[in-house]
Amino acid sequence: MIENALKGGKRYWSWIAFLLVIIAVGGLYWLRQFNEGLTITGLNRDVSWGLYIAQFTFMVGVAASAVMVVLPYYLHNYKAFGKITILGEFVAVGACIMCMGFIFVDMGQPFRITNVFLHPSPNSMMFWDTVVLMGYLVLNVLISFVTLHSEKKSIAPPKWIRPIIILSIPWAVSIHTVTAFLYAGLVARPFWMTAVMAPRFLATAFSAGPALLILLALILRKNTKFDTGKEPIQKLAIIVTYAMIMNVFLLLMEIFTAVYSGIPEHLDHFKYLYFGLGENTALVPWMWTSAVLAVIALVLLIVPQFRKNETLLIWGCIAVFISIWIDKGMGMIVTGYIPNPLHTVTEYVPTFPEVMITLMVWALGGLIITGLYKVALSVRKQLV
Repeated sequence: MIENALKGGKRYWSWIAFLLVIIAVGGLYWLRQFNEGLTITGLNRDVSWGLYIAQFTFMVGVAASAVMVVLPYYLHNYKAFGKITILGEFVAVGACIMCMGFIFVDMGQPFRITNVFLHPSPNSMMFWDTVVLMGYLVLNVLISFVTLHSEKKSIAPPKWIRPIIILSIPWAVSIHTVTAFLYAGLVARPFWMTAVMAPRFLATAFSAGPALLILLALILRKNTKFDTGKEPIQKLAIIVTYAMIMNVFLLLMEIFTAVYSGIPEHLDHFKYLYFGLGENTALVPWMWTSAVLAVIALVLLIVPQFRKNETLLIWGCIAVFISIWIDKGMGMIVTGYIPNPLHTVTEYVPTFPEVMITLMVWALGGLIITGLYKVALSVRKQLV
């Protein structure tokens, strides 16, 4: 089946070439970072996690969101998700590899990651995050290829795969819960130390991930013979709607708690996010952009007439994806360090090499998902 990824028309190979160019350019900057260290990034003594970890956190949510199609299809026998489930599983595979890529480039000396396995620390959330993420990748690769191979031979999937599919459902929730615990357990970072961190992560995952899946399904419909149908698209849109409402609700609860309590250690982070602290306003325009996009998304998704219009739905999904990418990425991660425990503000701005290395990992994920989708559509004979 894999050989089908090496066959395609002019548009397919043009897209592959574009991704490979980005990977090559980003790879050159990564080699420079490998030789010179993280000094070529915008990271500093006060802000030790930046763009790389922000992307990691966001992509873990995208990976976990596959459960939104796996659960209804396999557990509740919702047949309408039959065509779109494999797309969600392959997105999870690509997203998991991207997560590992972002950790790899953030390590500075990436081979230090072997210490996690050579010297495991069960009391470390980083250890458990590595375990659940790699486990989730293996589960999705196994499930997707076994089911696709069975489909190619026009036979029912083997019975032993069903317990593994059931296992993947709570496992999907666990990968983002453990990621949330990475932050929520840090006493010195009051911005992260909140009980709603895990629920917020899951709400953002179950809105941004399915929103991306809707966009990918519509792109495939336009460029191939693959059509999931309107029903699964609309059901996913409803999932995105409720998850986005919950995400905004939890964010407002966080803001209320910080403002009403007036505790400076918590409130100052939100002041920095939305109004800045003194002349330090690097994230302010980004966060207000995220807030405006969230409102636009909710209007387009909550009103049934707008949601059922696929053109407006596309814009609503784009607004959801970008809004959460800003809020959950840079907004969530960088602000945990600003101000620092001594109330000193040291701003962080990603450098050009850092951006290019980030684009390299995104392009790698795009390449993997493109190849996997090509395999799936070739098996189903739904290519143009």
